[in-house]
Amino acid sequence: MRVSIKLKFSVFLAALLILTVVVLSSLVLRGIERNQQSQIEGILSQQTRLVNLNVRQAYYTEAIRLETDAFLKQNGRRLAQELANSTGLPIALYDMTGTQVGSSITPGESLEIQETLNYALQNKIAYHEQGDTLLYAAPLDGPDGQMGAVWMQYPVQSYHEFYARILQLFIWAGIAVVALSFILGYLFYNRFAVAITRLKKSADSIREGEYITESPVKRKDELGELGQGIYYMSTSIQQNITDMHAEQRKLQLAIEKLQALEQQQKQYIGNISHEFKTPLTSIKAYVELLDMYRDDPQLLEDASSNIGKETERLYEMVEKVLHLSALEKYDFENQAEDVEVGALLEDACGRMRGKAEKFALRMELDIQPAVIRSDRESLMHIFINLLDNAIKYNVPGGVIRVQSEQRLQTCEAVIRIFNSGMPIPVEAREKIFEPFYTVNKDRARKTGGTGLGLSLVKQFVEKQGGTITLLPNDPKNEEGTTFQLVLPLADSSLQVGNKSE
Repeated sequence: MRVSIKLKFSVFLAALLILTVVVLSSLVLRGIERNQQSQIEGILSQQTRLVNLNVRQAYYTEAIRLETDAFLKQNGRRLAQELANSTGLPIALYDMTGTQVGSSITPGESLEIQETLNYALQNKIAYHEQGDTLLYAAPLDGPDGQMGAVWMQYPVQSYHEFYARILQLFIWAGIAVVALSFILGYLFYNRFAVAITRLKKSADSIREGEYITESPVKRKDELGELGQGIYYMSTSIQQNITDMHAEQRKLQLAIEKLQALEQQQKQYIGNISHEFKTPLTSIKAYVELLDMYRDDPQLLEDASSNIGKETERLYEMVEKVLHLSALEKYDFENQAEDVEVGALLEDACGRMRGKAEKFALRMELDIQPAVIRSDRESLMHIFINLLDNAIKYNVPGGVIRVQSEQRLQTCEAVIRIFNSGMPIPVEAREKIFEPFYTVNKDRARKTGGTGLGLSLVKQFVEKQGGTITLLPNDPKNEEGTTFQLVLPLADSSLQVGNKSE
């Protein structure tokens, strides 16, 4: 449900005033209550001193000195009446056993005094309210210490009435202030709401392509500046769109066709040369190893197997090139299927192991199985290219680490390929995936690099719905380069993961 902003502001102002009135009234009323309490305590403390003074005076003026208990029993009634007359308060006197020895309190009045009286007999002052009467008990001092307790009744009805009048005054004043502030606030914020509504209508008009011809709000505040800004924005957008349409009509067809044709030609030539070169590199490496180690049966078996695979791969690529030429098409078809990426990665490492051994490089594999939905040939192309780069740009006696894992939480397969060669400079990290870009041109010529490998890898990875990144080096070990591939898991892999959980 839509609520007007002016109503929200008015309600907020009213709530703020209510809180202010409540807090102030609470503080004032509490101050009044404490002042009344202090005033009552002062009056009763003064009356207590007066009672003690009169009792001691009566004790010392007796012709025969009696014990304090006997004195109270003998003169208690008279003293209570005299003290009541002098103080104007109902008074009762008690000895140390809690026995009443004299009282001016009229019969029929209910006195619940036992607990309060016990405090007074322990030489403490205690009191409590009973209706409109304060029941007050204090020690009664004799010549040699406490001789009993005095009980007084003090009327507090006037204090209660004063407190109630003040409370009622705060309530009515608060209601009046809140009501008046709500009405005035609603009227005041209405002006802002009208201005905001105009600004919203202007923004909606611009969104629908209807540009404004003047500022929607003319005020000398922030809303006026906002209205002027919307007007300038509308004018600029209208002019820019008009200019853009004019230029677009003139250049769009010619430029797009020319750029598309040029890009397709470059990609086609680069793809063909790079695709043929990669498997030939692997075959050449195994041929050189066979020349070096003719009597190694294991090498002969590996070379025969991998040369056969790479030859078959070359044959398939020739078929694709012929097919593309017949269709006048400049892109490879993507035939997605469920691929066990761990096995494919081990296969790629096996194909490139011969070349790695030629340069005395050590391969370390930490591969976990994971099923992804991808084009098998594209994946092999990605792995072979990254492994080939890890060999070409490594150092003699270096290491290549290949790791893979599946993350069921994010439904991803993560592959990392590390080589211990020279790290890629920081300024080259953002350009490394650009076509024909090489970090070191002299080294690229020696190794046969064209600068297309990583660009093609990035395109293939993105077509599989994945990402490739160059990871930053560990601060503790700045040597080496690590590329990370992130590819989405296939549905079958997710189902297996859920069952295992």
